[in-house]
Amino acid sequence: MSYVTKEKPFSKAWIQAWSFIVSGTFIMAVGFVLFISPYKLAPGGVYGVAIVLHHLFGFPIGITGLAMDIPLTILAIRVLGPKFGVKTIFGFIFLSLFITLLEFTWGYAPLVEGDALLSSIFGGVLIGVGLGLIFRARASSGGSDIISMILSKYTKIPVGKLLIFVDGLIVLVALVAFEDWKIPLYSWIVIFITGKMVDVVLQGLSYEKTLFIISDKHDSIRNKIINDLQRGGTFISATGMYNGVEKQMIFTVVSRRELSILQDYIHKEDPNAFMTVIDANEIIGNGFKSFDQKSGEI
Repeated sequence: MSYVTKEKPFSKAWIQAWSFIVSGTFIMAVGFVLFISPYKLAPGGVYGVAIVLHHLFGFPIGITGLAMDIPLTILAIRVLGPKFGVKTIFGFIFLSLFITLLEFTWGYAPLVEGDALLSSIFGGVLIGVGLGLIFRARASSGGSDIISMILSKYTKIPVGKLLIFVDGLIVLVALVAFEDWKIPLYSWIVIFITGKMVDVVLQGLSYEKTLFIISDKHDSIRNKIINDLQRGGTFISATGMYNGVEKQMIFTVVSRRELSILQDYIHKEDPNAFMTVIDANEIIGNGFKSFDQKSGEI
C-alpha cells in the first residue's frame, strides 16, 4: 500500500490534508500523554515501547518514539521502496513534537486520577480519532505498521494480521516489564477502542441499512418502498437453491426508522418472507451522498 499522494500546494485538498495531519497528531499526543502514559499502558506501536522505556529508564516519550520512527522509515524505504510520502514523515515528526511539548508543559500526571479504566477509554477514543484523521489525509503514523509491512514482504502474511501480532507482542512486553496483569488488559481496551474510532472517522456514523428481501409479495413490498418510504431499489433475479424456483429479490437501502416500518409491513404482508439486514457504512448515489461530494473528500 502506498501512502504517496500529491495535492497541489495551497489547494483546498492540500490545506485539508495538512490540517488533518496537524490536528490528528495533536489529538493523539493528548491521548498518549494525559491518558495512556500515566497508567503505564502500552497499546502497541513505537509509542507503546516508548512508554515502557519511559517508566523503566525515564526516557522522554516523544523523543524516544521519534528515535525509533526515523530508522524504521529509512529501513522501510530501503526494503519496500518509496511507499511513504512526505506527509507520513511529517506526521510522525509532528506527533513526536506535540508529545514532547505536552511532556514539558503538562508533565506526566494523569488527567483522570485513580481511574485507569476511564483513562483507557478516553485515551483509546482520542488516539483513534487522531489516527483516523491522519489516515484520511492519506498518511500513516509510522511505527508498528511499518514493521508489519516489512515482515509481510518476507512472510507473505497479511499486514493486518501482522499488525495485531506486533501490537500484541508490545503489550506482552509491558506485562513482563511491569509485572501487572491489569496493564495488558487495559492496553487491549485501548487497542480495541482505537480501531473502532478509526473506523468511525474514516467511514462515519451510518444510520442506513442495506436490505435484501425475498418474498412472493415483492410487488406490494416494492410499492411500500417506492410510494410510502419514498426510497428506490432494484429487483434482482434469483433462483432458490433448494427447489430451483425463480424469485425476485429486492435490494434497497433505508434508514433505521424506515427499516422498522418496512419490517412491520412485511410481517403482515408475507410472514414467510426472507430478509437480510446489513449495516451500510457508506452510501453514494441518488438520495444519499453524491459522487461529487465523495470526490471532494480527502
